[in-house]
Amino acid sequence: MTALDSFQLGIPAESDFGYSQAIRSGTLIHVSGQLAFADTGELLHPDDFAAQLRETYARTDRILAHYGATRNQIVSQTLYLVGVQRHAEAGTAGNRAYFGGHRPVSTVVGVTELTFPGQLVEISFVVDTELPA
Repeated sequence: MTALDSFQLGIPAESDFGYSQAIRSGTLIHVSGQLAFADTGELLHPDDFAAQLRETYARTDRILAHYGATRNQIVSQTLYLVGVQRHAEAGTAGNRAYFGGHRPVSTVVGVTELTFPGQLVEISFVVDTELPA
C-alpha cells in the first residue's frame, strides 16, 4: 500500500475543517482551492481582486515547489470568483501573467460569496508530474 503524500501549511482551517492543501495520487497532484491567506490563516487583501489573484498564484507555487513541480505541469484549474464580470479584465491579465504561454484547461464559476468576508477568488488545480516542467 502506498503512503498518502499530502501537503499542509499548518494553518488552523486545515485541522478545523479537516483537509489538506494538496494530495499526490500517482502522477497527479490535486490542489485544494487556494486563496490569498497569511501563514496564520487570515485573508490578505480583502476586496482587492488583483492582489488576491497574485497571492493565490504565489501560494500555488509554494505547493508546486513542495512536489518539485512547476506551473507548466498544471493541466486544469477551476476558478471561483465573486463578481466575474467586474473582475474579468484583471482575471484575464493575472491568468496570462501567471501561465505565460502554457494553456491548462480552465473553468470559471461565478459565486455570490466565498469563505472569508472580502474574499473574491479561490482556485483549485490538477497537476500532472509526468509533463515537462
